[in-house]
Amino acid sequence: MKPVWIVDDDQAIRWVLEKALNRAGIKTVSFANAQQVQSALYDDVPAALVSDIRMPGKDGLALLKDVKRNHPDLPVIIMTAFGDLDSTVSAFQGGAFDYLPKPFDVNDAVSLITRALQESNSTATEPAAEEIPVNSKAMLTQSASPAMQEVFRAIGRLAQSNVTVLITGESGSGKELVARALHQHGIRRAGPFIALNTAAIPRDLLEAELFGHERGAFTGANTLRRGRFEEASGGTLFLDEIGDMPFELQTRLLRVLSDGTFYRVGGSQPIRADVRIIAATHQPLEERVREGKFREDLFHRLNVIRLRLPPLRERREDIEQLAKHFLAISAKALGVPVKKLSDEAMAALREFDFPGNVRQLENFCHWLTVMAPGQIIKPEDLPPEIHTSYHTLELAGRGQVAQGAVAAAPGEVVPRHWTETLSDEAARRLQSGELNLWSEMTKEFERSVLKAALNVCRGRRVEAATRLGMGRNTITRKMRELGMDDRASDDEPGPAIDNVTDGVSHARAA
Repeated sequence: MKPVWIVDDDQAIRWVLEKALNRAGIKTVSFANAQQVQSALYDDVPAALVSDIRMPGKDGLALLKDVKRNHPDLPVIIMTAFGDLDSTVSAFQGGAFDYLPKPFDVNDAVSLITRALQESNSTATEPAAEEIPVNSKAMLTQSASPAMQEVFRAIGRLAQSNVTVLITGESGSGKELVARALHQHGIRRAGPFIALNTAAIPRDLLEAELFGHERGAFTGANTLRRGRFEEASGGTLFLDEIGDMPFELQTRLLRVLSDGTFYRVGGSQPIRADVRIIAATHQPLEERVREGKFREDLFHRLNVIRLRLPPLRERREDIEQLAKHFLAISAKALGVPVKKLSDEAMAALREFDFPGNVRQLENFCHWLTVMAPGQIIKPEDLPPEIHTSYHTLELAGRGQVAQGAVAAAPGEVVPRHWTETLSDEAARRLQSGELNLWSEMTKEFERSVLKAALNVCRGRRVEAATRLGMGRNTITRKMRELGMDDRASDDEPGPAIDNVTDGVSHARAA
């Protein structure tokens, strides 16, 4: 194995690193300045290079630049006593594997250098990278999952049709890409594809955004403006998050779908709508219809053909290809070599549930391109969400019990901590697309704690408030805010407490 080269004008630093690395079975060669290293590089290349920044003559950053120009795969660790932001940024911009500030712990230094050696070995044995197409279609054209194959078939069947399509799926699952694919493979592909997120436009502006406005239609309307229906003429109009469209505008949209015409805001002449409508939502529209928040007739107009886009956790076969695709995109955008995922890191990605779906995977890949220190991404390089999740699964697979938990006897079920149940419930409701979750779950939590306290204290609000650590007026106000009956006496619970305790009466005889 090739040695690690150490360059530092401080003999004591060189001596400490030599001894520590030799004890770890790693050979070393030391240099006092950058010029000596450059001369030696004509004859040989080390497994890794550890260099100080502040040295007489050529400094470590200049050496790093020269080394990376001629030996781009050589891991270089920069160390310095000047732990300032500029030095750190410059080191990473120059392609450093990592940054080691002085004074450093010897064990940490050896661990970091060992990782650099593993990176060097992996790069040396890694086969040539396959060419990965860097375009947005890769997400749809390269899927091995049966669920996505069904989506492909549907796109093929709908290609020569003008029928309205409703795409459902969780946020971040790629609904707009499916809409674009329907347009690009359809008979209207020569026309424009116009996308509008109806949830992102303020209610007062959405009507003009959709239908346009005449000059003088309202204050500030100094010129005539064409809306998205006119812009999409001859092509496709994609209405994203249609479930969030204000109720009053749903009526106007229904009229367009029914009659094929619309009016600009402030206009009197009907305009023909020559567009294909593709709508998308992460919300269960049937539920919103039952709740009176979405027009049933509009729902049936949109729900001619429905495509369900599966979440990423239902198409884990695609995670590897998508990750490679997004890593390639990030590398191209930043002008750096494409990073690769180790088998262990890829396994951790496949185990993660991705509540944010494909968009979350894309964000993770951008993060890894910037933050992972080496070209080979290890499990410990992954974002904290994935790393923690994978570590928990490993512990469960080995039969280990998390710290603080009680080990179960054979056949005994260990009760879960209440926070785990709460976390699972929050994740389930977020994945289902529920909105305003913080407010709703906070109310449910407060209501549950108040009910429990009133049960234990037999309906006595003063005692319950004391034990909860709040004032008498606070508990009364809370009960009113949460819609709980608070007519009970401070001294005796009375029958009114039945409403507070879900029908379990604690009333006592006088």
